[in-house]
Amino acid sequence: MKLSGKVAAITGAARGIGKACAKRFLDDGVKVVISDVDAEGLAATAAELGRPDALRTVVGNVARRADVDQLVTTAVKEFGRLDIMVNNAGVARNRDILEISEEEFDEIIGINLKGAFFGVQAAAKQMIAQGGGGVIINMSSVNALLAIPALATYAMSKGGMKQLTSVAAVALAPHNIRVVAVGPGTILTDMVASSIYTSEDARKTVMSRTPAGRGGEPSEVASVVAFLASDDASYITGQTIYPDGGRLILNYTVPVKEK
Repeated sequence: MKLSGKVAAITGAARGIGKACAKRFLDDGVKVVISDVDAEGLAATAAELGRPDALRTVVGNVARRADVDQLVTTAVKEFGRLDIMVNNAGVARNRDILEISEEEFDEIIGINLKGAFFGVQAAAKQMIAQGGGGVIINMSSVNALLAIPALATYAMSKGGMKQLTSVAAVALAPHNIRVVAVGPGTILTDMVASSIYTSEDARKTVMSRTPAGRGGEPSEVASVVAFLASDDASYITGQTIYPDGGRLILNYTVPVKEK
């Protein structure tokens, strides 16, 4: 229980990786505030996790600064401080790059990158005000490095998050705040089902590029998040850790037609 007594806030926690992180933190003795734009899903997750003594919910859209600020404010109001911020909220759209609309581009960048930026700012301001440092964890992706055309907007947002993590880590180091990121490979979540596993052929293609031979579980990502949030990772900042089943070492391949 190395995290016992800490307070964490998690965005995009109605399901998937965010929900798994909330469960792991609660199991580790952390008080947790979770947020999501899906009010019904958020309520269902809270009911499933239980722990009314240590869990609170905030409905909000991370693309709006006021909603992110409210998440941090709630953590402080309910539990007295904020030690860990997990900027997890994210969306992906499988789309031909020539068909991406301005509205869709703004939506993806707004949630995935701007939302994380707001989370870094809000958490850091609170951590500095209360003293004692803290940890900010951004949920990135292997797509920060890989170039998969069908996920162009998602890849751009995660590439930006890599630099957000780097510059924030340097800027906040004097305040004893570590900023790190987790870059999952293919994790078995609703988002993967809707945007990546769009057919059996698509699933087989992903698995052909995953040495582990399977998709990851949300709990496996939550384990990495818990490690990075702990003092066991006290000398890690500005880095992205990739729980990806070996995806990056194999890299992404495309069919080549010789001319």
